[in-house]
Amino acid sequence: MKKIILVAPLNWGLGHATRCIPIIRALQDNGFTPIIGSDGVALNLLKHEFPELTFIEFPSYNISYAKKAKNFKWAILKSTPKMLKAIKAEKKFTKQLIEDYNIDGIISDNRLGVYSKHVPSVFITHQINVLSGNTTKISSKLHQQIIKKFTQCWVPDQHNEPSLSGILGHLNHFNPSIKYIGPLSRFEKVETQQTIDILALISGPEPQRTLLQEKLISELQHLNKTIVMVCGLVENEQSVKQIGNMNVYNFMTSQQLQDTFNKSRLIVSRSGYTTVMDLAKLGKKAFFIPTPGQFEQEYLAKKLQEDGLVPYCKQDEFNVEKLRVVDEFKGLSSFDFEINFKSLFSLFKGE
Repeated sequence: MKKIILVAPLNWGLGHATRCIPIIRALQDNGFTPIIGSDGVALNLLKHEFPELTFIEFPSYNISYAKKAKNFKWAILKSTPKMLKAIKAEKKFTKQLIEDYNIDGIISDNRLGVYSKHVPSVFITHQINVLSGNTTKISSKLHQQIIKKFTQCWVPDQHNEPSLSGILGHLNHFNPSIKYIGPLSRFEKVETQQTIDILALISGPEPQRTLLQEKLISELQHLNKTIVMVCGLVENEQSVKQIGNMNVYNFMTSQQLQDTFNKSRLIVSRSGYTTVMDLAKLGKKAFFIPTPGQFEQEYLAKKLQEDGLVPYCKQDEFNVEKLRVVDEFKGLSSFDFEINFKSLFSLFKGE
């Protein structure tokens, strides 16, 4: 009998779901049966990628962003009671799922309540340290206490410098439960003709996803360039419409997006960690617009600009003139993306 592994990414934009795609594929290749648990657009995306698998809808965290960056932390604090309620429901839900589906192991990508004392449980995160301004010390400590409830923590990065996550994914002291597995990406680099000048990727929770989409359409539609926009709206059917010089898609499958990435000269996107890993895998030049008020994305954008790799600006300051500086930066280059999944999955075989 194949062992059954629950894979449960957080529905916070699409990044957590997309970086689980190579893990789900690897589980299948190594003789496991994955079942998927999530909610919202994350769940819809994985249904498109793996229609043959079993899907379970999890309780939603129901987190929404503030419209202004200065209100971000307050919006998250206001959401805390809802989050705690969802995590409690998640723990109860997970316990029942283990019994109903005879689950042998769990891989949770940032879903804080999806673990069990009775089966090996993995937590995937690139944020061992959670940046939150003047409350970083306490938010990091609280997150690390949650991570300790899991059997292992997999960090999709390298242990040593140069790293992609910087201080987010690294502690000053050794922790044997933390394993640096290397960056994750669902994409492969393919040498092909560069026929797209700009690929604009829209992602993240509302209302900031819509605000970025509106900003980029306003700024890019009159450029005399070939532009593709992917809006991160995972719906039942794919749609594409023409706005000025842009082809605007609601979403793309992994294969379509891989092809589009490889054909694009420049990527304009959020500085979410999954996007950073994808760009490093493909060796692409980019321009970042971090989600306003999201400390993690602001840190990554600043780090990569200071490293001379990718420029960025704030969302309300973006205009097409900002893109002129891209040629002054190196772009992201490939790290070691060869992950030893057989060794990682030995946890579920009791080896």
